[in-house]
Amino acid sequence: MNNLVMIKDNDVVCDSFQVAKNFSKRHDKLIAEIRRMYQDQIGVFDPRNGGTKFFVETTHEIRRRQYPMFLMNRDGFSLLVMGFTGKKAIEWKLKYIKAFNHMEQVLLQKQTPIWQDTRSLSKQIRKKETDTIKLFVDYAKANGSTNAERYYTILTKLADKTSGIINGQRDSATLEQLNTLCMAENIIERCILDGISQQTAYRQIYQACKERLAQFTAIAFLAG
Repeated sequence: MNNLVMIKDNDVVCDSFQVAKNFSKRHDKLIAEIRRMYQDQIGVFDPRNGGTKFFVETTHEIRRRQYPMFLMNRDGFSLLVMGFTGKKAIEWKLKYIKAFNHMEQVLLQKQTPIWQDTRSLSKQIRKKETDTIKLFVDYAKANGSTNAERYYTILTKLADKTSGIINGQRDSATLEQLNTLCMAENIIERCILDGISQQTAYRQIYQACKERLAQFTAIAFLAG
């Protein structure tokens, strides 16, 4: 869901390339329609620079070549896809609505001291966890692992998955997701340290991390 929209100039936006792909439209025709139908709404998102518009023209890269693309906020997206019909179109509209709602919630939360403090705390916990993962990687190597470096990525993705964070977008996480992330990374760190101190096999330490996070998720779900 999170990869459908992004924050740009203090607004939540999506891009025409992904919209065209998801709604099975030709991107060049979608761009032509925006230029033809909504020329007066092409400009900038930031109201400090002349007023908020619905579309901003930019580019994207394919095979080292630059092609035109539009970013659009919720109003621009609504205008553009209003006439798209069919079951799949409705499904994608609902997915985008959900994504816009989520990211707008994040945008509001990011302006609050509690979100900023929690994000700062999560970065501190991440640093401690990363140092512990380094110990784990060294431990795994010393015990015969030939691919131990992959645990950095695997454990990071495991924490993100537990927290509901997609594609590593931690700066686009809600306050609830950040709080869950802090707890998940604390669990991983504690599990690794316990395993190393008990001379547990490195594969079993990783499995223990997965199991403890699964238990945490089940408990959190029941509590919610």
